[in-house]
Amino acid sequence: MRAVRFHEYGGIDVLRVEEVPRPVPAADQVLVEVRAAGIQPGEVSIRTGFLHERWPATFPSGQGSDLAGVVVEVGSHVRDFGVGDEVVGFTHRRASHAEYVVVDDVHLVHRPAGLSWDVAGSLYVAGSTAYACVWTVDLRPGDTVVVSGAAGGVGSFAVQLARRQGGTVIGLASEPNHGWLKEQGVVPVAYGDGVRERIREAAGGRGVDAFIDTYGTGYVELAVELGVRPERINTIRDWAVAGRVGARTYGEGAAASAVVLGELARLAARGELEVPIARTYPLEQVRDAFRELERRHTHGKIALRP
Repeated sequence: MRAVRFHEYGGIDVLRVEEVPRPVPAADQVLVEVRAAGIQPGEVSIRTGFLHERWPATFPSGQGSDLAGVVVEVGSHVRDFGVGDEVVGFTHRRASHAEYVVVDDVHLVHRPAGLSWDVAGSLYVAGSTAYACVWTVDLRPGDTVVVSGAAGGVGSFAVQLARRQGGTVIGLASEPNHGWLKEQGVVPVAYGDGVRERIREAAGGRGVDAFIDTYGTGYVELAVELGVRPERINTIRDWAVAGRVGARTYGEGAAASAVVLGELARLAARGELEVPIARTYPLEQVRDAFRELERRHTHGKIALRP
């Protein structure tokens, strides 16, 4: 089968699509033929070595956690899935950017009717990260929360999940994304110089109760300046500053379960959670996919189609 691999840390040019042996499922695993697999900013940080101390790579390394596809083989102990089932899932083995992937049966749910392959294959990392962010900052009806990177992969989930909690959501994003944010009931605010004053104006004098940072580069400090208590600030990127001020750093791992994935899939299938797909690429164009992702101006998710 074909799979994305890299043999050393580096830029986009270290990514290769190689022929590798098709994996065989263990007793409690299934083999999935992948129809779509999302890509993530975290995979960039792993591939470049930026996260070596936290999540070191073993070479040659695959990549990819999100996946959706069709079951083609099941292990002897698997009872809830059979050959031909359409599934949504995730793997912690950096392996879903491939034609086939083995997945633990507890990391899968059945694909709800009406859920597109691209959306199904883009749910887990961004969706579970956003789910953890919203849960961590303890939103209550009437609260005002700011989300940085509000139209990005994680941010687009976070603003919608936060809105479901009944508060006011202020989304920081570039102006071309403001229309989409308004459609979600989010108050859009442009980032850049003067953002603190624009947030205060958007909050209408009520102040800011919580802050979800999906972008990094100064937003934790901004949240403190806005008077948000550290325990109600969560960042998925600015860990050093979070440690200094006492903010939280919960992400995907805090909501890594099929239960959360199933809830997200059902919301998306019912149209209660919009998952924008910015673009899809064939597996062979994985470098182009990450080149677009690394510009950091994408609205929504980018998916690979093996």
